[in-house]
Amino acid sequence: GCVLAVSVIEQLAQWHNSTVKAAVERLCNYIPGKYLIRRHMLCCIDREMNADVVCHSLKLCKQDPGQPLCHLYPPPKVSCDYGAFFLFSFFFQLGVLKVKKTFTGFSSVCAFPLLANLCEKIKYVIRNKLPFEDFDGDKFSTFPTLRGYHWRGRDCDDKNATVYPGRRPDNWDVKSDSNCNGIWGVDPKDGIPYEEKFCKGADSQGVVLLGDSAGAHFHIPPEWMTVTQMSAKSFANLPMAFTDELDWPQFSEITGFLNSTIGGWTDSLYLRLRRRNRCNHRDLQNISQNGGSSGNLLYLIKSLARNQLLDNPAIVIYATIGNDVCNGNRDTLAHMTTPKEMLSNVVQALRYLDSRLPNGSHVILTGLVDGRFLWDNLHDRYHPLGQLNRDVTYSQLYSFLDCLQVSPCSGWLTPNETLRNLTSERALQLSNVLKEIASSEKFANFDIFYMDFPLRQTAEEWRKMGGEPWQLIEPVDGFHPSQIAAALGTSITWQKVLHEWPQVLGKENPFNDQIEAIFKDQGGH
Repeated sequence: GCVLAVSVIEQLAQWHNSTVKAAVERLCNYIPGKYLIRRHMLCCIDREMNADVVCHSLKLCKQDPGQPLCHLYPPPKVSCDYGAFFLFSFFFQLGVLKVKKTFTGFSSVCAFPLLANLCEKIKYVIRNKLPFEDFDGDKFSTFPTLRGYHWRGRDCDDKNATVYPGRRPDNWDVKSDSNCNGIWGVDPKDGIPYEEKFCKGADSQGVVLLGDSAGAHFHIPPEWMTVTQMSAKSFANLPMAFTDELDWPQFSEITGFLNSTIGGWTDSLYLRLRRRNRCNHRDLQNISQNGGSSGNLLYLIKSLARNQLLDNPAIVIYATIGNDVCNGNRDTLAHMTTPKEMLSNVVQALRYLDSRLPNGSHVILTGLVDGRFLWDNLHDRYHPLGQLNRDVTYSQLYSFLDCLQVSPCSGWLTPNETLRNLTSERALQLSNVLKEIASSEKFANFDIFYMDFPLRQTAEEWRKMGGEPWQLIEPVDGFHPSQIAAALGTSITWQKVLHEWPQVLGKENPFNDQIEAIFKDQGGH
């Protein structure tokens, strides 16, 4: 975090030909609100030291006994003796600190009596991945972030726990909209409820994602650290991004529903299901988390909101595409999920789903990605931090993170080709476990299918469109699928399901145009 922040400040000074003090003030003016950055930091930067030198001098970075010296730039040679507390709010607002259980700053803030209850609620939300603002406790919210409607369909009555997206209509929604799809009331021409007229027998169903940071659509805007593009406008989305855990599920491949503001375009399984059947409006749940794997998904899955007796069936996408082989440990192979563990974890998750999903649901298991694509297409390219001076490649970034033991994937983000191949070999083994489960396991309330993660097809499609493979990877972290990859992946997944398992998608609603026409006549809903 320190190296990132100081690098940006140094490059701002260089790009605008200003002092470091002026660069700090410029960055402060870019970031929403007024945050104090004390002058102590300027001591070392004004000596034209690189970011590693500054951060080691401030003792925000250190070298543990017996461990290598971690650095992004040349090793530090001099030091200053200054404290570190002044940087806390700066890093916190930038969202570059990984908040861990051991982080004492948050604990000390929560010691204040007036904030104790709020802190407990925040911890509960983070731990359980449930909406922060949910007055009726139905797991749906009218607030966008903090696990609100960016992650789940927007509630239309947060004071009534029997009203939420995805339920079957109460008495055909004659008097009110019980399932939040915007269809309710009675047609005055014939006295038939709109919900009954347009949605009865329409195979209404929702879409649920059980996934990881790729499914949640992790994204750090490159303009946050690319000084040639940086302005106050660059940070306008910072509060929203931070309260969504640096995820953008509203633009994601499975549950995206808003037009993308982070490049590319939005296409999602939810949007296509909604176009196929307008009665599916708002019936989405993105139950994903950064670091999600087959193991911790067993806890995360309990935040699913589905009632077997009252709700519509759902299409569930199970997609933990990397974290079962990805970790930041030096002995990364020893910390990967084994095929036996994968089998146990997934079967447990499926049994839980069978106890929660309404009859007629569907589950699609998605295989793990072949992450060799990352190194092959990025290692010799310049990272956003290195584009100004052409001094930081992705290979350097990967090595820096690996040295710190915070690499998102030591097995793939490495110059060690043998290790990359062994990681892909384990990923293939785990995918084969999923494939075997889909062909052999049977459940009472859903059928089950398997599909490979469509990375190869996505890259081929993007090349046909004139694109380059590296554009399919998030530029800042060099690890996650980009917005373009998400949108193209949706199209490929949809075509596969449509042609091989058409029963999953349900039939097309012939009344879609009539529903939209009524909405337009009434000024929308």
